[in-house]
Parts: sequence; structure tokens; C-alpha cells
Amino acid sequence: MSFNILFRSFQTLSYVGTYKKIKNRPLRLYCAAVLGTGIVAYNQYQSKAKMKEIMQLKNYMANPITPVEQLEQNKDDMKTQMELLIMRIQAEFCRALEKEEDKAWEDEKSVEDYDFDNDVYMTWPEAKFTVDRWTRKEGGGGITCVLQDGRVFEKAGVNISVVSGKLPPAAIQQMRSRGKNLQNAELPFFAAGVSAVIHPRNPMVPTIHFNYRYFEVQDKNGVQWWFGGGTDLTPYYLNEDDALHFHLTLKHACDDHDSSYYARFKKWCDDYFYIPHRGERRGVGGIFFDDLDTPNQQAAFAFVTSCAEAVIPSYVPLVKKHKDDAYGYHERQWQLLRRGRYVEFNLIYDRGTKFGLHTPEARYESILMSLPLNAKWEYMHQVQPNSEEEKLLKILKEPKDWLQIEDKKRSNA
Repeated sequence: MSFNILFRSFQTLSYVGTYKKIKNRPLRLYCAAVLGTGIVAYNQYQSKAKMKEIMQLKNYMANPITPVEQLEQNKDDMKTQMELLIMRIQAEFCRALEKEEDKAWEDEKSVEDYDFDNDVYMTWPEAKFTVDRWTRKEGGGGITCVLQDGRVFEKAGVNISVVSGKLPPAAIQQMRSRGKNLQNAELPFFAAGVSAVIHPRNPMVPTIHFNYRYFEVQDKNGVQWWFGGGTDLTPYYLNEDDALHFHLTLKHACDDHDSSYYARFKKWCDDYFYIPHRGERRGVGGIFFDDLDTPNQQAAFAFVTSCAEAVIPSYVPLVKKHKDDAYGYHERQWQLLRRGRYVEFNLIYDRGTKFGLHTPEARYESILMSLPLNAKWEYMHQVQPNSEEEKLLKILKEPKDWLQIEDKKRSNA
């Protein structure tokens, strides 16, 4: 295991080294990349060693949606494995974000702020996730965790859902349009997934979205299953070192399973998070995939596990790096405008939002938790030439090959 982690870390140095020669990146990028890769590699080793998720009731944000007895009786069922995975990912991510909020408050305290009378000091306000566990009559439910008005995060939502029932006609039509051969008129389904959108307060900290899900549909030919998901980054101001770190962490999560995954799913992400009426992408991309049912169920699950475990090392270092950066009124207004674009994509084009809204007894508060607390639309807004805002827009209109993969392919041809 130690050798694999070391090898993966030096692999990272190779990628960053090539990029550094082209872009003259600072040495600190090496350290960040090695650390992030080491974490991802270790997590991947752990998941491989265990192969099956272990129930961690005391560590979850709430009790599982499926009764514990049923989960224990069906440990080998993929529905059980996926529910336990998303429960763990939700809890780990929520606590990582809460840790940043706690640190932000501590940094603002001074000795005079404490009351040490009788060796007891007063507690201070904390930004914590509100946990809302909900159920639906047709089957299943979810756990919605939302943090609002924090010092670091203006709004952070981390939701899991484990639902079952009969597919509505609109959802069946959508799946058939993607090539799914579904025969029956009424189709029992099961879906489990984790979805998060984090809107930071500081415009220099990017927004992140990730979603990983498992789907089963039963028709007369039996059970069809597939995985989908992805992780993408939406900065308000472009920082190329941040984009490189983010994409590099995701690439290593992909490479442990299939060396072709990152390039394929990176392009898929660029194409999916496209706002046609604006002619621009939502952000600087990441990875996105759907209908993944190869090479087999356990291998696909292991890949999804690696991607989900890569979220914290891909994003939290960027929060730490920029949460205290200076900004003013101009940067805040630009952030609100870009959030407006985020809302446009989610409400008009996002397939997951559409599926949720068409699902009977849908939990609309949870479906729409991805929307920011504050956003703005300004008529005929134009950015200044050669500004930092224009620099971002150029990348959104023409996605960049951050890891120079296509250049390497051409040079090796």
C-alpha cells in the first residue's frame, strides 16, 4: 500500500512538472498535489481493502433511511452498499465544512472575548448544518443537511436520497431518449445518491458541486442498473493553480480504475454544464458521467467510491487558501451575477433537477437546495476588456485542457 501511494504521488509530480515547465508554476503546487494525491490514494486503498461499506451509525448525520435491520440482512446488495457509502460521504463532507466554520470563528476571537469566570467561558455562535431527515409515502426518503449564513459558507447543502416507487412517464421518456430499453408501462425503480452544492461567502473561493448516484429499474427483462455522477468547480475569479489542483485530484481518482476515464468524463462535463442561451459553461469543469454499467457492478461501485472520496482533497484546500482573501463591492456583485447563471442552468437544463421535480411526492425543498441564498440578474451586463472577469469568461466559452492531455497525446503520436 505504501509503495502505491508513493508511486501515485510521484505520478502527480510528473504531471505538475510538465505543466510547470509550460506555465512556470510555483513550487508550492508540488506539495499540494502530492498531499492531495496521497489522501486520495490512501482512501482508494482503504475502499479496496474493505470492498464493502461498514455501517457507522454514530458517525452519520442521521439514521439511515432504510431500517438498520434490513441493511444488516442485505449487506451484499448494491442498494445497501450505496446507501452506506452516501451516508458516510455526506457526514465526512459536512464535518469538513463545519471545521472550516469553527476555525473561522476561532481566528476572530481574542482573549478579551472570553469569560473565564469560575474557569468557565461562554460558548460562541456556531455555523452548523441543520439536519432534516424526511420520508415519502411511496417509498424511501432522504437526509438534507443545510448550513446558512456562515462566516465561510453563505449556503452549503449536502443531501442524500434513497427513494423507490414507480417511474413517472416523464422520467421513463427521458431514460428512453438516452437509449434505455425499458419495456413495461409501469416500472418499479430504486435510486440512491448524494448531492452537494457549496456557495462560499468570499468571491475568491469557488463553488463546488458533486453528485454520485445509483439507479435500478425493473421491467419484464429483469433489473437494469447503472451509476452516474461527477464533481465540477465554478469559480468567480479564475485561478489556474486552483483549477490544476482540482482536475489533477480528479484525474488520479479516475486513473486508479481506467486511464481513459478522466479525458472522457472531463469532456462530458464540459459539454453537460453548458448554458446554450449564454454560450458559456457553468464553470471550469471537472468530471461527469452517466449510465455507467461496466465492467461490472462492483468495479463501477469502486470507481464511484474513489470519485466521492476525492471531493474533500480536491476542494477543501482551495477553501483554506482563499477564504481570507480581500474583496470588495465590485467582486461581490460579480459573484452574485455568476450565481444567477448557476440558477439558470439548474432550473432550465439540469437533468437531476428535472427528474426530481417530476417524481411523485418530490421533496422540493431538498431538490432546490442547490440554489444560492443570494443571486443577481442585471440587464445587458458587460465586463470590462482585459479584466479579471473577462479572463474567466474566456475560459467558460472555450474550455481548457488543464492537464495538457491532448498536447501529450499529439507529442507522443
